[in-house]
Amino acid sequence: MEDDIFVTIYHQEDNNMIIPRLELIQSLIDKKNFTQYLEIGVSIGTVFFRIICKKKIAVDPEFGFTKFKVLTRTLRLNNFSNLSARYFEKTSDDFFEQNAKDVFKDPLEICLVDGMHEYKYALNDIENSLKYLSKNGVIIIHDCNPREESNACTFAEWKERGFTGEWNGDVWKAIVHLRSTRSDIEVFVADVDQGLGIVTWKPSPTTPALSFSENEISNLKFQDFAANRKQWLNLHPAERLNELFGLDIKFQ
Repeated sequence: MEDDIFVTIYHQEDNNMIIPRLELIQSLIDKKNFTQYLEIGVSIGTVFFRIICKKKIAVDPEFGFTKFKVLTRTLRLNNFSNLSARYFEKTSDDFFEQNAKDVFKDPLEICLVDGMHEYKYALNDIENSLKYLSKNGVIIIHDCNPREESNACTFAEWKERGFTGEWNGDVWKAIVHLRSTRSDIEVFVADVDQGLGIVTWKPSPTTPALSFSENEISNLKFQDFAANRKQWLNLHPAERLNELFGLDIKFQ
């Protein structure tokens, strides 16, 4: 089923803006020989169906495709990993509670968090994924760097305007939260593709870079973020991804 919202999202994403995260994920899989990929927030599968990986897990409370479309896109993209992929049409919270222990008997190696673009939802997805992430694994978080206040609205506000325009929500708060509360992970945002958050394990724990409480983070406004964007996000040019992971992506 592809209703108006899924068609809208498809046309927004099926352009050059999707290339950086798609290319980053595939490059990491190829470079590091990753075999297990999780995508949270699959929608109509614009990214998921293009990724080639031995084990793929799709999680979304409402897929925007049928089993027939899985087959037709597999043939069109010549990507048969879609046929062996596992599809969980449920909330990510339910997936982690009910299925994750069985699914991740082998550690999770790479994950894209691109579900509900609101602080607590994104944070839950990241922290739940970390429970299963391998020592050299990578979590990628989309929509971490909203450019305009209108892009950082709630889902309800985006729905009220007919799902028009870019919607990043306040995923940026999840980055601030992680950098304030976790001493065991490295977190930064690459300045590309609406802001790609990158989470990896640290070799050894150090003091968190920020010191906000959860209550303070919840009450932060977009104006606060805009004035402190680079520091709070640990914002780096996209080329940092090549340097960190030994890749050769030509970012636009």
